[in-house]
Amino acid sequence: MPLVCLTDYEEYAKEHLSKATWDYYAAGADECCTRDDNLLAYKRIRLRPRILRDVSVSDTRTTVQGTEISFPVGIAPTAFHCLAWHEGEVATARATEALNTCYITSTYATCSVEEIVAAAPNGYRWFQLYVYRDRKLSEQMVHRVEALGYKALVLTVDVPYTGKRRNDIRNQFKLPPHLKVKNFDGVFQVTANVLCDLQNMTSSYKSPEAYGIPANTLDPSISWKDIYWLQSITRLPIIIKGILTKEDAELAVEHGVQGIIVSNHGGRQLDGGPASIDALPEIVDTVQGRIEVYVDGGIRTGSDVLKALALGAKCVFIGRPAVWGLAYKGEEGVREVLQILNDEFRLSMALSGCRNVAEINRNLIQFSKL
Repeated sequence: MPLVCLTDYEEYAKEHLSKATWDYYAAGADECCTRDDNLLAYKRIRLRPRILRDVSVSDTRTTVQGTEISFPVGIAPTAFHCLAWHEGEVATARATEALNTCYITSTYATCSVEEIVAAAPNGYRWFQLYVYRDRKLSEQMVHRVEALGYKALVLTVDVPYTGKRRNDIRNQFKLPPHLKVKNFDGVFQVTANVLCDLQNMTSSYKSPEAYGIPANTLDPSISWKDIYWLQSITRLPIIIKGILTKEDAELAVEHGVQGIIVSNHGGRQLDGGPASIDALPEIVDTVQGRIEVYVDGGIRTGSDVLKALALGAKCVFIGRPAVWGLAYKGEEGVREVLQILNDEFRLSMALSGCRNVAEINRNLIQFSKL
């Protein structure tokens, strides 16, 4: 049976990955309410199609940070691709290069940034950055990726501590010995994924505080002033990932960042927060076009992409579906997942009366309770 939609790839991955690996990728925090609502929220949104619009020719191209991409779907930063396919992030990079879209490389990649650039030298890439207690680690990473031609920094701001992912704790999840967080190879001479008590918290459970690097490495004291610090060490655009409120969106604009990714970390951090797509409209309304706004979390079909753009997103990013594609057939599987979304998006545009991305707007949307 051919795989014809992203759900087919999900089912394949669930059947063929080990339980611990599947649980790691599928994990949400606590009761997984936010993870699940990321999907349900799209189903609550209805489209208002226009007819007789001559959609014989359509164009899915758009731009992000001034660079043209073939369609408004990129790859979100997701860790440990080598768990799903032996080539890992190298395969993901080749797939996104082939389809001419944006790949946000994770700090926690199992291939180094140098290996990724060598594999797909013409790819359009951003780099996801965390701020560590040892600021020199973050600064060194910034300089590495800037020198390698990465085009933006995606500062992930919703992980002062790692969310409680119950199955990872039950499974005592850790990277197998042959895999490493390659961007920190040799920096931390420790066994990957030490299970430890979260410091400075009153929780009684144990959790992998920082997957693949020593516990308590991330800096929970990070604040808005660190945006200025980051701007002082790089000329790359800074995009903040993890904003869910209009108040923080306004602060992001005031601090001079170039973009926002509306994100709840795939429901892996704070359980009970809003679905990303539900948070998107107030952020778009607050930003008023001053900077670009993107969204991730819960995108599974081309019509989901259309809905996100109609609500004001410039581009969407997919996380878990890229991993499912990897698990199926490596680079080819990721290409297939992206191509399915591209084809479905183009079809949804046409059936809604949109000939190009510029014609997609909020008039296309109505909200309906299931």
